[in-house]
Order: sequence, then C-alpha cells, then structure tokens
Amino acid sequence: MLRLPKTRYSGLALATLLGGLSPTTGASEMFAKDSPWMLGDWGGTRSELLEKGYDFTLGYTGEMGSNLHGGYSHDRTARYSDQFTFGVNMDLQKILGWHDTEFQLTLTERHGDNISNDRINDPRVGGFTSAQEVWGRGETWRITQMWIKQKYFDGALDVKFGRFGEGEDFNSFPCDFQNLAFCGSQVGNWVGGIWYNWPVSQWALRVRYNLTDQLYAQVGVFEQNPSNLESGNGFKLSGSGTQGAVMPVELVWSPRIDGLKGEYRAGYYYSNAKAQDVLKDSNGQPAAISGAAYRSSSSKHGMWFGAQQQVTSLASDQSRGLSLFANATVHDKKTNAIDNYVQAGVVYKGPFDARAKDDIGFALARVHVNPGYRKNARLHNQVANLDDYDNPGFLPVQDTEYSAELYYGIHLADWLTVRPNLQYIRHPGGVSHVDDALIGGLKIQSSF
Repeated sequence: MLRLPKTRYSGLALATLLGGLSPTTGASEMFAKDSPWMLGDWGGTRSELLEKGYDFTLGYTGEMGSNLHGGYSHDRTARYSDQFTFGVNMDLQKILGWHDTEFQLTLTERHGDNISNDRINDPRVGGFTSAQEVWGRGETWRITQMWIKQKYFDGALDVKFGRFGEGEDFNSFPCDFQNLAFCGSQVGNWVGGIWYNWPVSQWALRVRYNLTDQLYAQVGVFEQNPSNLESGNGFKLSGSGTQGAVMPVELVWSPRIDGLKGEYRAGYYYSNAKAQDVLKDSNGQPAAISGAAYRSSSSKHGMWFGAQQQVTSLASDQSRGLSLFANATVHDKKTNAIDNYVQAGVVYKGPFDARAKDDIGFALARVHVNPGYRKNARLHNQVANLDDYDNPGFLPVQDTEYSAELYYGIHLADWLTVRPNLQYIRHPGGVSHVDDALIGGLKIQSSF
C-alpha cells in the first residue's frame, strides 16, 4: 500500500498549487497568473520598493518522491521534502549612491524526508544521487547568502565577497530536474566534503574579469570548514573549524550561435586541506588489511566541463525551442570515492502553442566509483570474513550508478510551475545487488 507522507508543509504546497488555478483580474493582485508573485504587488508597495533598490524574494520548493518499483526496500511509500527561501537584494547605487554595488541576503529553511535514503539506496553505504534534490544538509535555518558585489572599470571587473557557496558562481547549472544528478553544480555532489553548494554558505571571495562581451574568467577562494555543514551552525559566522581553502578557477564562454544562446564552462579546483586516501595507509599498504590509519594527502583537486546550447527556436518566440546540455567532472583518484561523472540531456520549451511556457526535459547520468574505493570495500569484507550481502556487517561494494529522468513542466502561473517526473535508477548507490528503481516524483516551484 502506498503511504502518503505526513508533513507540516504538504497542506501549504497543495494550497499553493490550487491557488495557481484561481481566476484573477489583474497582474498586481493575489494569485494573478501573469504576476511574478503569488501574493501580488502588495498594493503597489513591492514595485515602489523595487524602484528604490529593494528586491524581495519569497520562494518555495517542494518535492515528493515515491518508490514505484524496485530499490533497496520494496515497501511502497512516498516522501516529501521542501525548502523556504527568504531573501532581499539591495541596489546600493540607488540606496547609498555606491557605484555598481549590490548586497544580497538570503535565509533558507529545509524540512522533510528523502525516499532515496532507505527505500532506494542501501543505507549501509548510502547513495550518490538523490531522487529529491531539495533534501539535504539538515532540517534547519541557514544564512545561505550574505555578500556584497561591486563592479569596476565600466563593469569589466566584478568582485564579490561574503558568504556564499561555490556552485553559485562556479560550475553553475539550472535546477529544473528533481534528481540531484541533473540539478545544480555537480562538483559539489561528488566532492561534497569540501565543495558546499546551496543552502550551505562559507566565507568566500570571487573575482571575475570580462575578457569580451561573451567570455569571462573567474577565480575564487572559499573557506573549507566542515563545521558549516552541521545543523546547529546555520548562522555561524566565525572561522573556527576551518581546515583550509578551496580555490576554483573557471573560463566561461556565452556565445550566440545563429542568434541562439549558449554557455560553455571549463574549470579546475584545488583544496589545500589534508585529505584521506581511499585505500592505503602511510606505508603504502591497504589500510583495511594493516589496520593502520589511512594515509593523508596534502591536497585534493579535480576539474569540470559544462555545455548548454539552444539549437532550435520559433520565429514567433525565440525562447521556445530545443536546448541540449552536458556536464562532466573528473576527480582525484587517491582521495575521492567518485573518480568521474558524466551527464547529458535535452529540454524543449514551449512544446505546444496553447502551452507556450511549459517545458519537457529528459536526461541521463553515469556516476563512476574509484577502483581504489571499491578495492577497499572488498578488503574490508575479506578481513571480516564476510561474503554474504544480506549479513548486516557486510560492506556493499559500490561501482557505477546510472540515472535517468523525464519531466513535464506545467506552467500554471508566472509564479508557479509544477513538474511531475519519472526517474529510473540502475544499480542505486552503485550496488549491483540493489534492484533497479522506478521513482515517481513531483516538483513544485513557487514564488510568493
């Protein structure tokens, strides 16, 4: 029997969805379909504040996942997770007269459960991807953004300082899909111990220089502080617990090919904090056999590549058409469980004249486990004299996981999009003993 999740927000999500179907008379009124905000223009106050330099964000993302078939546990159920976002962007040129300067403050709160944790993946080792990307980093309030940005030399130089995550500027990617393998900065998904994506923030500096109108280079320095991940540290501003720094560098090209938008990224990251070897001890022997501590490496590194390109459009509306995308990451084999990841997909916006703002997306991803990491698991079982997968002490050996997702985005209003989706996971968590899983999902994105 399918059991629906009980959550304090599911009623609000339903109300939000139904609100998008309500008849309205004006774009400034509550629930107007052509308004960017569900709550309207606050009697004109919101537009007045925007003119004065204050842009408020009140957002909600909710995601449901249900294991329709397969997975680690065949007990059918559904889980719901969500996130509230409260933010303000201030144009300090309008407010204080500071030339080309802006300030951003964003608070987030996450809540709920993830179907991947114990239904799709073997909980002894966990998984790589997540069927509900909005879940993660604790059910807690956080300062997700608190930065100031200023431009110099007629906008050629762009400097940002404060608290934010790497994926906000580096290896950036949209988040319309519900599966984590197709959402946001992928480097953070595979080296999450050092690269912290939204909603986690850390002290950081990012410097960008526009080489041409279509090409820019950027470099950053980000505090590597695992204590920022802890639920009780969502408002922590001190640097206690810092282990080092993550330093990404990236080149971004944004051409127009036959008038159609594209974006191509290539980058490299380096961490100067100590990192643990996945297999060997300080003597070069497998630590699982010797019993000694895993050796330490003085650094960790990797690289990424990303591409997005619109390839077709309609003469009547250039925003409608087919776009292709692909992403890949490569990581240090000595210290990282994942050594490489690849992903590709398509999105078609405006599939029907009557649904010009709807979109359809399909994507495939492959996550590959470092051979040294696999060997370590086998040796662990060998030393413990375990060869039965069903033994609770057995450490499942992880190899390659494949993911796919198909969604249809229903644009109910300019402030509300609902994306029902189907996800298929082969070898969840890279464990061949776990049955391939079919997941039904629903993603709600709304702006109040």
